[in-house]
Amino acid sequence: MNDWVQTWHEAATTALGLFWMALWAFGLGYLISSMIQVFVTRKRMKQSMGDAGAKSVFLGTFFGFISSSCSFAALATTRALFTKGAGLIPSLAFLLASTNLVVELGIVIAIFLGWQFVVGEYVGGLLLILLMWIFVRFTRSKRLIEQAREHARAQEERSDDDDIPDWKELITSREGWRQVANQYIMEWKMVWKDVTVGFTVAGIIAAFVPQTFFQMLFVGSGVDDPQFWQILLQTLVGPIAAFFTFIGSMGNIPLAAVLYGNGVSFAGVMAFIFSDLVVLPVLRIQAKYYGWKMAMYIMSIFLVILVVTALILHYTFSAFDLLPSAENVKSVTDREFFAIDATFFLNLLFIGLSGFFLIWKWRTAKFANSDDILSERLLFWLALLALAWLTGGLIISPALI
Repeated sequence: MNDWVQTWHEAATTALGLFWMALWAFGLGYLISSMIQVFVTRKRMKQSMGDAGAKSVFLGTFFGFISSSCSFAALATTRALFTKGAGLIPSLAFLLASTNLVVELGIVIAIFLGWQFVVGEYVGGLLLILLMWIFVRFTRSKRLIEQAREHARAQEERSDDDDIPDWKELITSREGWRQVANQYIMEWKMVWKDVTVGFTVAGIIAAFVPQTFFQMLFVGSGVDDPQFWQILLQTLVGPIAAFFTFIGSMGNIPLAAVLYGNGVSFAGVMAFIFSDLVVLPVLRIQAKYYGWKMAMYIMSIFLVILVVTALILHYTFSAFDLLPSAENVKSVTDREFFAIDATFFLNLLFIGLSGFFLIWKWRTAKFANSDDILSERLLFWLALLALAWLTGGLIISPALI
């Protein structure tokens, strides 16, 4: 009994320690994202992405890069662009860029996995867009696209995005920074459930799950020189494992570190990270927006291109002897998380900033409950359960038994 309680305490401490390491990165990333979303109008996006030419795809990629990393927010914006006349390929380029080519995701990946994974994330994001462009161009159905557009238009709500004032006026005004504060809190509201569940699951897996389980689930994990078929299987298992979770891209990163530390290949981990758009909640939302045929088509395209991208990255890095070592993430439970260092002071800074923004939003805009999606409600209760687990694990220790 004491051993189990000790492991529970270790799992809770690891989960909170991992989050503490990344807290300032979340804050910095969401501050940058909020400033961009407030000061950059989307009017030009909707006017410039009407076909599948190189310019439209580039603009879709660029606008995605400067947008939020939250999958659900990206899905809603993609639908808005698509219903306003943007082509399917530029719209999907926006969706892929807004969930892969974003600042905060790269910062968190650098903290937990190292620079090779950051390069893999950004280069892989561009490869995903390029491969999507090729696959959709040769497999798309104009009739299916028009049916999906009409389906989406029937459900779209009126938006005032086009009425955003000039950014020069906003950036020098109190109102502009009030909007930044509101958007910053909304960013946290959109991801806190994913982050809570994701870091809790990462702590549980790091403490409770033995390495033999990963070797069984990810065939070839822990092998010094896995064969191609083993690498391929791992790139397929990653998305399958991610499909049945409710954890978004930001919450997946600490779990990805645990996977890599337990011997899963670079390709398998990258496939897992890229899988935030092929999970069950995203599929359900896509079906609601565009109908099940288009939702299944998009998911199939994304699944194929993420597997191909993960394999290309793995063997390209291998050819140049750049595959990262798992030594830095093998023992996440043994890290010293709460030292008085730069992370400590950066976290204090962003905790203070977040508190200020939270009070400002509460006094000026209040809070609205918009979690009416079944998967979001379920995720909310899972997050509460995770918080209870973490609290219990911190309080209880073998010394009290």
